[in-house]
Amino acid sequence: MMVSLAEIRETSGEVFTDGCPTRVVLDHIMSKWGVLVLLALTDGTRRWGELRREVDGISEKMLASTLRTLEADGIVSRTSYPEVPPRVEYALTELGRELMEHMLPLVQWVAVRADGIVREG
Repeated sequence: MMVSLAEIRETSGEVFTDGCPTRVVLDHIMSKWGVLVLLALTDGTRRWGELRREVDGISEKMLASTLRTLEADGIVSRTSYPEVPPRVEYALTELGRELMEHMLPLVQWVAVRADGIVREG
């Protein structure tokens, strides 16, 4: 069942308007790198290097920025272990797992239809 923006606004107020926190959250989780980092973390906890390899094409600077943003939003957790060399692991929080339950169907839709859409466009 599809829900319209008008229906969402009936129950949630004037969401997705200029200056609304909903736009900030959309920007963080729906950016190209945000989606790909979150997608990589659906398979479980990852170290920095693993994420860098799985998110093909991301720069170190963009990976660091994306992880900091998602951590600040409470969607990704960062665990640092006092070892030599230092070990840092990233994982989805409960909120992040809840988000991905909703986002994975969209990502799967894109994966199935991307070739046909790009060919037609």
